[in-house]
Amino acid sequence: MRTIILGNFDGVHVGHQALVRKARDYSRDGEVVAVTFDTHPAALTRGESPARLSSPTERARLLTACGVTRVDSIEVTRSLLKQTPHEFIASLHARLQFDAVVEGSDFRFGHNRCGDIETLRAIGRQLHFESLVVDEVDVALHDGQLVSARSSIARWLLARGRVADASLVLGRDHTVTGPVVEGERRGRTLGFPTANIAPCDAVLPADGVYEVIVKTHEGQSWRGAASVGTNPTFGVCPRTLEVHMPALPIGADLYGQTLRVSFSRWIREMLRFDSVQTLIDQMKRDCAAVVA
Repeated sequence: MRTIILGNFDGVHVGHQALVRKARDYSRDGEVVAVTFDTHPAALTRGESPARLSSPTERARLLTACGVTRVDSIEVTRSLLKQTPHEFIASLHARLQFDAVVEGSDFRFGHNRCGDIETLRAIGRQLHFESLVVDEVDVALHDGQLVSARSSIARWLLARGRVADASLVLGRDHTVTGPVVEGERRGRTLGFPTANIAPCDAVLPADGVYEVIVKTHEGQSWRGAASVGTNPTFGVCPRTLEVHMPALPIGADLYGQTLRVSFSRWIREMLRFDSVQTLIDQMKRDCAAVVA
């Protein structure tokens, strides 16, 4: 018994997780294959793709953790995007020989996204596979608003600094991963040494200061305050992610290590301070908010 789910699965949010659960229930002792794409189709159709919530490696890890047996990645080409719904599914079925497909009610596929769930069911009757539908998963945000779990909603929330709400949609805190690189060493002179994270494998939230959890590959973990932005107090600076971990041992060397930074809570917006001392006073309050 082999069941597939098909999509971009960016962020592997709670809606994606519902698909995996349905597929696993149907294929209890069989295989659940997540069929995804090596790049977002919009990169070819529109010339640009949405900012990623997760890297391909992280996406595969999250899908596997949810119960997927393996991830099958399809190369996105112009010829692939020109296939009719029947051509696309028939080619996939010839390669994977699946017994069922589990999709959301808004599933679209084939050239110009002209295929829908009814199209899939019709193809299934011809090729002898089941088509199972999972309703959209609604999520109540902290303000009481009800939204459907979608990757686009998670991106929208992150772009506004609403990381706690994004966590509800994703089913976990939004996480970025990157190596620690040499920075301006300005935090050290201010009494708040920071780990400067190189350009990450996933989208950063809006500029601001956040409560975060920082983990190393070795399993060490610290609570910290992360600054996302351009450090406006010091003039024109590139946009960076810097993390201060109050409990990090003095003298600890993190350069070159890859850190996972998970955003738990918004603390404040990014501000320009009139003096360095005013900035230091605010950083003390930020750290107190994190360790409270």
